[in-house]
Amino acid sequence: MAFQTIKGTHDILPEDSTSWQKLEHIIHDVAARFGYSEIRTPIFEDTSLFSRSVGEDTDIVSKEMYTWQDRSGGSITLRPELTAPVARAFIQHNLGRKSPLQRMYYMGPLFRRERPQKGRQRQFHQFGIEAFGSKFPEQDAEIIAIGYIIFSKLGLKDLSLKLNSLGSGECRSHYKKALQDYFNPLKNQLSETSQKRLESNPLRILDTKNPDEQTLLAEAPSIADFWSEDDQKHFSHVQDLLSSLEIPFELDSRMVRGLDYYTRTTFEFISSNLGAQDAVCGGGRYDGLVETLGGKPTPAIGFAAGMERILMSIDPQEKSTEGNSVYLINLVESASGKALQVANEIRELGFAVTMDTLRRSLKAQLRDANRIGAIKVVIMGDEEIKNQTLQIKDLTTGEQEEIAESDLVKHFVV
Repeated sequence: MAFQTIKGTHDILPEDSTSWQKLEHIIHDVAARFGYSEIRTPIFEDTSLFSRSVGEDTDIVSKEMYTWQDRSGGSITLRPELTAPVARAFIQHNLGRKSPLQRMYYMGPLFRRERPQKGRQRQFHQFGIEAFGSKFPEQDAEIIAIGYIIFSKLGLKDLSLKLNSLGSGECRSHYKKALQDYFNPLKNQLSETSQKRLESNPLRILDTKNPDEQTLLAEAPSIADFWSEDDQKHFSHVQDLLSSLEIPFELDSRMVRGLDYYTRTTFEFISSNLGAQDAVCGGGRYDGLVETLGGKPTPAIGFAAGMERILMSIDPQEKSTEGNSVYLINLVESASGKALQVANEIRELGFAVTMDTLRRSLKAQLRDANRIGAIKVVIMGDEEIKNQTLQIKDLTTGEQEEIAESDLVKHFVV
């Protein structure tokens, strides 16, 4: 029997891991520069955490979660998203008492049993940025700026930011009623899914991908008509701050978050490189989530981004990083100990050093050095061992020179 990965999962092979490491490094670096600290939560949680936060009527909870009963009789679920676990940790550990503003980020695997397709797997990875404690537009702009800088550093092409406001809870309530009044006479033209959403959460109809329903949306009420003066002021300030940061955006009044705890600013970064499913990340204010999960009312905002989808949208040329790899070729078996010492000396200078342990020919090792993208080759043969010298070949220029062993550090530092 030949074992293979389970449908909807995939291996990240060594040839791909460099791109993942680059992405992870940029996330860690940018988040730290903004004063955000990493949080790591368990891969599985109490099922009710997600049914309460994400919603019983969502596809995630009703169809896609990996859930089982443990030996104590409780219901356990592999996490399908990470905002709810972070909010749970915020409440459980009284993080709001330790500091009035908590800035956190995360990355890790998630699990949803949906149809595998390009950029979507049943085990996939996300990173996210979350801030708890501030209700002000400055926090909205900061969160969006972090995403913009991360995606820009990754070299994402055709990147754009869509922006909207869901207003206050009262605004959403009035808008929900207006959508129901609009769609009820058109109910027979809606899909079965949208008909169910009309009763439970009509805002989710705005997310429809059905072309006929999208036509109906053209005449649907706009949420902007229901903003309060404070909602308008908040959203205008967010736009002003993004403009001052020179972050381009476009307004999209149809972009919503269907869950009731979402308020005011909502946004998406999209990339045309991804085709029809073009969202790189989505986020917004969720000022009601902490209270929904049993905590004290706490304003919060954040976003989550699919890491596989990000890597898919990056130009292959952007995935390559500037090399610092050296390949050490030792052609003298009796000098293997000395070769190991030379390799470690170069490593101490900050270079990655690869050595052949198959005792292959010079030609085969040079071919291998080119394969791994080494920038330089250090060659130790009989003459070099005898004369205490080293041959250094620059694979980017093809130039080769002989140096004294004593000049090794000076050569690589310079």
